[in-house]
Amino acid sequence: MTTLRPMRFGVFAAPFHHVSENPTWAFARDIELAVHADRLGFEECWYGEHHSGGTELINAPELMIAAAAQVTNRIRLGTGVSSLPYHNPFMLADRFVQLDHMTMGRVMLGVGPGALPGDAYMMGINPSQQRPRMEECLEAVLALWRGDEPVNMETEWFTLRDAQLQYPAFQPGGIEVAVAATFSPSGPRLAGRFGTGLLSISATQPQAFEALARHWQTAQEVAAAHGTTVERSGWRMVGPMHLAPTMEQARHEVEHGLKEWVDYFLKVGAIPILGELDTSGDLVDAVNDSGVGVIGTPEMAVEQIKRLEEQSEGFGTYMLMMHEWADREATLRSLELFSRWVMPTFRGTTEWMGRSRDYTVENREVFLGEVRAALRTATDNYRAERNERREATAKEQG
Repeated sequence: MTTLRPMRFGVFAAPFHHVSENPTWAFARDIELAVHADRLGFEECWYGEHHSGGTELINAPELMIAAAAQVTNRIRLGTGVSSLPYHNPFMLADRFVQLDHMTMGRVMLGVGPGALPGDAYMMGINPSQQRPRMEECLEAVLALWRGDEPVNMETEWFTLRDAQLQYPAFQPGGIEVAVAATFSPSGPRLAGRFGTGLLSISATQPQAFEALARHWQTAQEVAAAHGTTVERSGWRMVGPMHLAPTMEQARHEVEHGLKEWVDYFLKVGAIPILGELDTSGDLVDAVNDSGVGVIGTPEMAVEQIKRLEEQSEGFGTYMLMMHEWADREATLRSLELFSRWVMPTFRGTTEWMGRSRDYTVENREVFLGEVRAALRTATDNYRAERNERREATAKEQG
């Protein structure tokens, strides 16, 4: 297994909100999520794009990024993902270059074909066209960002004539791109062709989990054929978790919204997050036993990420798929527990701390002996000085 350390961490907000609540305050919580994650040391926050279903409410992730950038300090902000068949590539490329400047280089572009069938249907896009259009759009966006020559490109759905942007991206190396993947090879193939990152949105779903190693092999093979490179450090895994100090508390807290989240994927959502999840019994046990997610303690979260490391043979970033299984207070506490007890394990900090403690324990007697000797020396010096003062005082008085 290729172990990539230190691992990075992020939050992935599709988002999933209750259909009965006020969307205004749902957006406010999604911005607060970036602030909270920034404070806790997460490196990334990604916002999705959806246009139907009443649950994944963000229509324009660029607006969320612009707003979040104003109230955060260092966290990077990405689209998870921009549905490329819905956007003219010139306008998309132009928006993101401006956004890159407005965020001082913190923006990332996640791309996909579009997840919800209702979105494409309302725009008159045949599902068979979505992936080819995604590839055409990405090719055009990357060419516009390179800016080495005007772009001329004509497809059945867009035309570029001597197209060029007014200014380059803020980031010297360009805007980072990640291609979404579930369990088909289309995402890894596209990442390999263009040499981008890979975003495994349903990495913990059993079928997608089994395909992880094959996905990376596909990306590498296609990259070699096109003269590009892919790096494991640019591979991101996404999976849901809810953590609490005890298993019993975690189980109690997700009674708030786990069932509704599961129902959404069974009846509305198109991304195969659940796979063949057995919903006939206890949902908490089903989520944990299937590997789809973690509902429990930080120790269980550590084991889940190690499991992904072993299966994939190494990746760069783990992202928590955000949800509202629990109420707001418990959700934020879950993120804090993840930051306190899970992140350090994969960043190497606990290894260093443990090594330092072990060294101190192993050499305790040596150190204490030196301390005792130093104390004795200090005491002897003090006594000698005191005796000299007393003798001097006695001579003056005598």
